[in-house]
Amino acid sequence: MNAKITQFTLIVKNQQDALDFYTNKVGFVKKTDFTPPGSYRWVTVGPKDQELELALFQAGTKDPNGWSSGWKPGVNPPIVMRVDDCRKTFAELKSRGVEFKQEQPNEYAWGISATFSDPDGNLFSINQFPGSPSWK
Repeated sequence: MNAKITQFTLIVKNQQDALDFYTNKVGFVKKTDFTPPGSYRWVTVGPKDQELELALFQAGTKDPNGWSSGWKPGVNPPIVMRVDDCRKTFAELKSRGVEFKQEQPNEYAWGISATFSDPDGNLFSINQFPGSPSWK
């Protein structure tokens, strides 16, 4: 199979608040924003130079198949983003108001990591691995 993951869905309490958080604090770009006639708003965001998109799906939205009825915000394990300099990224995001789970990035045998959550409790980890340009 030759496939590429291009999108996954985050369940959010308020789509507009989530859009503001990801574009204004995390620094992602809005990739899709449309509302087909008679349907719900579809909004995606993601890193500027990647094809990957996060679909911001508002909790309680009814989809035509009924799949979304049990979806809740903040119940997934962390989404991991690889960065070249975890400490620098941590400081940049924190300066924009992103709240992390720890005071400073943690060092592990496998690398450096810090975890934050969006306003709905969805978790994200920024990870730096040995061999990256800013590795100590």
